[in-house]
Amino acid sequence: MLNRRILRVKAFQNLYAYEQCRSSNFNLAKDQIREAFQPDLNSMEVQDKVQLKRDAAKAIEIFSNNLNAELLPTGGVENGKIIQEVKNAIHYFHKANQKDTDFLLKNMIASAERLPQLYLLAIQILVAFSDHVAVEGEKKKKFSKDKAPLSLGELNLANNKILAKIRESAEFKSACIRQMADIEELELEIKEWFRDYVRPLESYQAYLKLDTPSLEQDFDIADEILKKVIFKTEAILSFFSEKDLNWTENRTIVRSLASKVLKNVKDNYDPEGEVLPEIALNWEEDKEFFQNIFNLTVENDGANRELIAKKTQNWDIERIAQTDKIILSMAITEMKNFPSIPVKVSINEYIDISKNYSTPKSKQFVNGLLDVLSKELTENGQIRKSGRGLLDNK
Repeated sequence: MLNRRILRVKAFQNLYAYEQCRSSNFNLAKDQIREAFQPDLNSMEVQDKVQLKRDAAKAIEIFSNNLNAELLPTGGVENGKIIQEVKNAIHYFHKANQKDTDFLLKNMIASAERLPQLYLLAIQILVAFSDHVAVEGEKKKKFSKDKAPLSLGELNLANNKILAKIRESAEFKSACIRQMADIEELELEIKEWFRDYVRPLESYQAYLKLDTPSLEQDFDIADEILKKVIFKTEAILSFFSEKDLNWTENRTIVRSLASKVLKNVKDNYDPEGEVLPEIALNWEEDKEFFQNIFNLTVENDGANRELIAKKTQNWDIERIAQTDKIILSMAITEMKNFPSIPVKVSINEYIDISKNYSTPKSKQFVNGLLDVLSKELTENGQIRKSGRGLLDNK
């Protein structure tokens, strides 16, 4: 269920964060140079402030132009302090980048592994609303013996066929235990959330008027509560934020996964029908892909940007949207380094990411550039596919 598309999106989000970190490290390194050439207030010698400014500017120029140079060109610079401060800044820049890379990679894996727990918690809250209706119905029957009986519609959510199938599923219970997805702490909150956010929904009030809801109607209300209450109510979102530091980035993915569970029940509604799509069929293999697409994109970003720049000569590479540059770099990395993934699959995946996470014109830009680059890289032998990767590449 944590398919490659989700992993690509997570990698993209962390590569974007890496670019922000890299930019900050670049500016901090320049600040370090400027600080080194500030007048020494403790010195008894006369300080030439104008010359110090020139030296700082020269050092920043050399630093900016030689971030990845194996040998540092001095360009006739005789001031040893300038060269030393440039070396110090470059060392700081790369060390800080590596620290950020290690942190983001570790966080990226942990965040992906937490996704099943988060969507299972969302489904549990949905089932808990159904259970709450059942409990309240029993109380009403018990204390209203001489009054009008409950209408059939009042217990519709308690008898919701989609939620009943999930509730009774041994697979669902087992997954909740494995992923440590537990909402026992939310007993009071469930009552309040139902009263304040579910019951007032127009769609829920309409649902209560149905005598015998169909499977489709049961699915519709469950999905509506999921999307309009669980994933839109601040009080509930705060619960998820406390569970997950990356909730802002994960929210859309978790909502999609939870919704797919409901749809899976509806589409496979029979005694033998599965409830949960496989959460991680080949997680170790997918985890390796996940790590590699991140690491290799970072490693090859310079070369990838050169390729992009050559094909966008009428564009200033710095004016291309940052998100587009990351998406293109990821796509080039994937096409060149993952022989079992067809080129068309890679291109289509990154076009989809551009539609959702970049500018309105990104889809056409990314599509056109990747089409040209894929053909050129295949012709010069930089893209070599094998096995399944050969499918649809003609």
